Amino acid sequence: MIYLITLMGNLGLMAVIKTSPRLHTPMYFFLCNLSVVDLCYSSVFAPKLLLALVENKTISYPACFLQHFFFLMFVTAEVLLLAVMAYDRYVAICNPLLYMVSMPHGVYVQLVAASYMGGGILNSLIQTCCLLLLPFCGPNTINHYFCDTNPLLKLSCSNSHLNELLLVILHGSISMSVLVLIITSYVYILLSILRIRSAEGRHKAFSTCASHLLTVTLFYVLAGLSHMQSASKYSLETEKVTAVFYTLLVPMLNPLIYSLRNKDVKDALRKATASNLIVSCSLTNPVPIG
Repeated sequence: MIYLITLMGNLGLMAVIKTSPRLHTPMYFFLCNLSVVDLCYSSVFAPKLLLALVENKTISYPACFLQHFFFLMFVTAEVLLLAVMAYDRYVAICNPLLYMVSMPHGVYVQLVAASYMGGGILNSLIQTCCLLLLPFCGPNTINHYFCDTNPLLKLSCSNSHLNELLLVILHGSISMSVLVLIITSYVYILLSILRIRSAEGRHKAFSTCASHLLTVTLFYVLAGLSHMQSASKYSLETEKVTAVFYTLLVPMLNPLIYSLRNKDVKDALRKATASNLIVSCSLTNPVPIG
């Protein structure tokens, strides 16, 4: 049910943004790409997890590392897209008169491309290639429901200290730099909102950021619970349980958060629903001519 809601929610949000001319802005372009990433990274392991419930739980060596590569690529792209969306809100609220000049079509397409190519693919390629160099002597039983980095490192029969150090450096530098960028953006946004004199203006400015803030909080809190364990009390069982939340629940909740809290998206959904009802009524009850 969670995976079905994830598919329908993200595909529905993408369709609404694509078909509504009012939503053809940088903010919703980033949101559409966030839905693409959520859809892709939940699809990397959810179908295999569902298959494992009814058939054997084995996964081939190439399929495991492909799963690892694509999961890391999409989850890194998600983190970077959240940073890009924070920067977009900063420009829109702190420099509204220069927004269209600062965010032309070429710039926001390049920002999304950098999230996929410069961040997602590069980080994933480095870590997956380093894993491929390690020997795995068996028994190759992964204590997880997908091929994540830490469970695979535990299976190696050689010293994986360098891989663990690389994992900490790459994940830590990307996560913390993005978090610092988001916090800095929202400090400036908050200061700009406080300078708005009317309560209605402050509410409108803050409402455009509320969904993004909730998404960032959910992702960082749930991912942090999974990966930020102390070395002395580290447990793969704990990581496996907490990983369910940020890998399955976050992709499901993101389209619901943006649909329920965003006025423009709700208006576009109402118009799309109304037009579909008119079309269906006209097909079932055609009006005679003449």
